[in-house]
Amino acid sequence: MNASTSNVMRQHAEQQYAEELAELKKQDTRQRPENWALSPWSVVRYLMGGKLDNGFEVSPKYIGNARLMEIAVATLATDRALLLYGVPGTAKSWVSEHLAAAVSGDSTLLIQGTAGTSEEQLRYGWNYAQLLAHGPSEAALVPSPMMQAMRQGRIARVEELTRIPADVQDTLITVLSEKTLPIPELGSEVQAVRGFSVIATANNRDKGVNELSAALKRRFNTVVLPVPSSEEDEVAIVVKRVGEMGRALQLPAEPPALKEVRRIVQIFRELRSGKTEDGKMQVKSPSSTLSTAEAISVINNGMALAGHFGDGVLSAQDVASGLIGAVVKDPVQDQVVWNEYLETVVKERAEWKDLYRAFRDLG
Repeated sequence: MNASTSNVMRQHAEQQYAEELAELKKQDTRQRPENWALSPWSVVRYLMGGKLDNGFEVSPKYIGNARLMEIAVATLATDRALLLYGVPGTAKSWVSEHLAAAVSGDSTLLIQGTAGTSEEQLRYGWNYAQLLAHGPSEAALVPSPMMQAMRQGRIARVEELTRIPADVQDTLITVLSEKTLPIPELGSEVQAVRGFSVIATANNRDKGVNELSAALKRRFNTVVLPVPSSEEDEVAIVVKRVGEMGRALQLPAEPPALKEVRRIVQIFRELRSGKTEDGKMQVKSPSSTLSTAEAISVINNGMALAGHFGDGVLSAQDVASGLIGAVVKDPVQDQVVWNEYLETVVKERAEWKDLYRAFRDLG
């Protein structure tokens, strides 16, 4: 690892997992599409984890249905773009980054979708000093990540596609259907090199904000990433990501006890589903998404509190404020939901007395 990446807050996937990617490439004997760093089989193995023939252990990046990853990778091996869709916090961006890292060896060709995203960010811009001095020229052109991906035969990533204004979204239609990006000012075009594709993400909470046009939808294969199907899967995801992020952030706290992780995950799952784990009691659901990503955030925040202001061991007091903040997004409606859950569920569980006290102490 060089000095430029050893002290960054968050390494790109291809940097953090460089050893795994190199080992997979060394062992990879299967056919790979042109300009792919790994074969489709090895890309899925990188995502799902497992032991290679030589005993090398690849860590799982996605914990869930392997078939979904196979469909996603197979899509990228065709001329279709890939849309990862689902509720917030279901690892869409995480999967997108790791797919690009495994396929192209580069996850950085990224366009972040917002209400202010412009056509220039998707297509290309201009160096205005050059433009004014010499007029339109190749030297004055500022390529977007999309244009770079087309020229290099790599994966371009578009995050939160439905946050982008509809007229800007449709800029992608020519790129995805013709694999060409016209540059009228120069009377030229950029034609995509083999290996080029687009991975976009969108969440269903943004449905109706900037709906994809029918023409654009047809140019994507959609893979829906669900919330973890079982508590065990969700706990495994949280434990893995908390451990990785704790090391990256150098938090001075012990990894959380499995008991604490299970309690937080159980609270999230019960409030999400509208019923207790045993199915005996109905509970109201808050307006918040209570995603796996938010559970990870709650625990990381608790570890920071425990490490810097406590004894280094995650306790109920350390996670209480973060958990309430994750649940209560609407101070009126969600507060009522939370108080009811606190008094009818948390209070009645003998092994959760410390949690109940911690929540009550916060008011």
